[in-house]
Amino acid sequence: MIEVKQLSKSFKDVNALNSLTFSAPDGQITGLLGPNGAGKTTCLRIIYGLLQAQQGQALINGIDANQQPIQARRQIGIFPDKFGLYERLTVREQIAYFAQLHGLAGEKLEQRVAQVIEQLDIVELANRKSAGFSQGQRMKVALAQALVHDPKHLILDEPSRGLDVMSTRILRDILREQRAQGTCILFSSHVMQEVAALCDRVVVMAKGKVAAEGTPDELCELTGESALEEAFVKIIGSDEGIAA
Repeated sequence: MIEVKQLSKSFKDVNALNSLTFSAPDGQITGLLGPNGAGKTTCLRIIYGLLQAQQGQALINGIDANQQPIQARRQIGIFPDKFGLYERLTVREQIAYFAQLHGLAGEKLEQRVAQVIEQLDIVELANRKSAGFSQGQRMKVALAQALVHDPKHLILDEPSRGLDVMSTRILRDILREQRAQGTCILFSSHVMQEVAALCDRVVVMAKGKVAAEGTPDELCELTGESALEEAFVKIIGSDEGIAA
């Protein structure tokens, strides 16, 4: 489980997070939804240790990401908003490098690299360097490096950005498979269809805090709307948000 408790973070005069509190349970997909500047990426970066919160806690299986960032990061697979790959490495070398960063070695490392290459159907790419790969191919490699250490938590920032329809479908199928295996999945998105199709629970953020949370159907019922997009617009249009 990922637990965010009273997180606050400021950048000079800008309050990016304002006592943000929510949880993402195991075996569920939790979506962070909000307008630009709501604090979604800041929140995710604190959870996986790239930023320090000024107040509050981000707990991964009870491990405080501020106090024990390395231990917390080993519990997480990180799928970044840009698929930055080391283009001088082959796909296999790239995935193995990330496996080593997470402490895998020897036969276990080789087994996990082979397993994730098979799982993501990139066997034909395994011994190629990634320069010139399509966005869909790069997405698969980025997912492989996020999953190679078999994390129980997966964090994704705008995962379908720049992907074509087929690559987006592949990504969604993989996330559903991970959920079925009990993985805690937390992702941010601007795409209402993606959130409605994938998420068990949605946390709507505005001005660095929770404006509303619940299942997509609960948010629609809460606002009296039939579509998540209309519910979202009504929620963020309220100064205080709507408590679910």
